Amino acid sequence: MQFLFKKIDNTTLIVFRIIFGFVLMLEAWGSIFTGWIKLTFIEPKIHFSFIAFSWLQPLDGLGMYYIYTIMGALGLCVMLGNFYRFSIISYTVLWTYCYLIHKASYNNHYYLMILLCLIMCFLPAHRSHSLDVKKGRVLKEIAMPYWCKFILMFQITCVYFFGAMAKTYPDWLDGTYTKLKLGREIKTPLVGQFFKEEWFYMGVAYGGFLFDLLIIPLLIYKRTRVFAFIISIAFHSFNSYVFQVGVFPYLSLSFAIFFFPVDKIRKLFLPKKELYVETAYSNPSNKKTILFLLSSYIILQLFLPLRQHLIDGNVFWTEEGHKMSWRMMLRSTSGITRFKIYDVKKDSTYTIKPRNLSRKQKGLINTHPDIIWQYAQYLKKEEAKKGNEIKVYAISKKKLNNRRYQEFIDPNVDLTNTKWDYFNHAPWIYKFNGW
Repeated sequence: MQFLFKKIDNTTLIVFRIIFGFVLMLEAWGSIFTGWIKLTFIEPKIHFSFIAFSWLQPLDGLGMYYIYTIMGALGLCVMLGNFYRFSIISYTVLWTYCYLIHKASYNNHYYLMILLCLIMCFLPAHRSHSLDVKKGRVLKEIAMPYWCKFILMFQITCVYFFGAMAKTYPDWLDGTYTKLKLGREIKTPLVGQFFKEEWFYMGVAYGGFLFDLLIIPLLIYKRTRVFAFIISIAFHSFNSYVFQVGVFPYLSLSFAIFFFPVDKIRKLFLPKKELYVETAYSNPSNKKTILFLLSSYIILQLFLPLRQHLIDGNVFWTEEGHKMSWRMMLRSTSGITRFKIYDVKKDSTYTIKPRNLSRKQKGLINTHPDIIWQYAQYLKKEEAKKGNEIKVYAISKKKLNNRRYQEFIDPNVDLTNTKWDYFNHAPWIYKFNGW
């Protein structure tokens, strides 16, 4: 593992810090000005946190606006390298808190930003072209150990590789899903007219799979690097224009700097920076600690996307093993859920529709078993405040990629007296009867 400690020029890390800090700032302040905070934290009456963190809830009043305002300022500090270590650690803590309390808005780029923030906490990304250097808080350096670059390249490789593997299922390969997905975007100016054409949605299906599978090897190989970068620009621009997926496409493009020769990146972005040309190896006193942390992180990032294979059932249907697995825009689901309530004291039964939910939450409660389970716990607590004791049963049907509705949840299981299993299949979720 000695290659990990070879000293290399740190230009790419410095440039990435500047880009990443800018993205962090845009993500935080953009959430305020687009109304996303109001829609996600202020208007909903119920908030579905990750189950293990149900004790975490959004701040009342203007609290979430204050948090995102602070995060935007911290992102700016990361970009400028101003009190860098404090800024990136603080952003990581606050962003992780916001991520854990709004599971209903889960997507992969929120999770990726947590991982990148965590990684950047340990990297010497402020050792050049930063206010920390200018103010004398840290010594200037023009080199870094190779592992700083390696871990970032490993992370983006996981995103693409496991994204490709997730597409190797029937409804992707025969164009079923891309036809559905693009069919909802036919009003997109200029290109929407092609979205219902078979050649187009099949091209998107196989083009998306091949892009995820091959983009990293093509960027590594010198002769195809420029071509791969051009394809990346086209791919991510299409996703941004058609699907409006926030900053993720631009964040993904920024990783390309790690694959190009460092001298070219320096001349393009930091032409006055010194170029490190020596080939020395560092031998830090904490070498074993670094290797332990790196290997532990790598093993975890390989395990999480693969854990679905250890859980009984179809992840496209059960959602178990879906999160933190780079499963991006893969399936379309919808459903109908009602709750049968048995009042123990009155010995009576009645049925209700889910209420006090936002539009997004209503969609999730019809398709996600963890949200169904959490809502049952919510109903139990609300009735307990009134002195009532109830049992809650879910009557739920769901369909995957426009198939016929199938029974989703066992209607004979009292969800209020059922514990959530974090690591195994929940037996009260019916299995998928499909391909």
